[in-house]
Amino acid sequence: MNELIRKQHNVSILLYHIVCPTKYRKAIFTKDVDEKLKEICEDIALRYEIEFLEIGSDEDHVHFFVQSVPMYSPKKIVQIIKSITAREIFKQMPEVKKQLWGGQFW
Repeated sequence: MNELIRKQHNVSILLYHIVCPTKYRKAIFTKDVDEKLKEICEDIALRYEIEFLEIGSDEDHVHFFVQSVPMYSPKKIVQIIKSITAREIFKQMPEVKKQLWGGQFW
């Protein structure tokens, strides 16, 4: 944790605490959904330079503690995390999409 990220032209340590409530604050984070979310975040970490240091969830929201590079703005990090996790959870767990009648996860 808190390790410096060294690139060719810069050294940085950017840490973000992101809290994402579900749409209408529906309580959908069961143990299965939480495990699937962590698997999806591992895939995101492999594809992007976003390291998930801590992931914690309650019934209706998730806390992400992430470290990234200056190439990604905080807005872009949130966009990447929210879009990929929502799409993959809906694809892999269709029962969650039925609980969220609006068709939106976040």
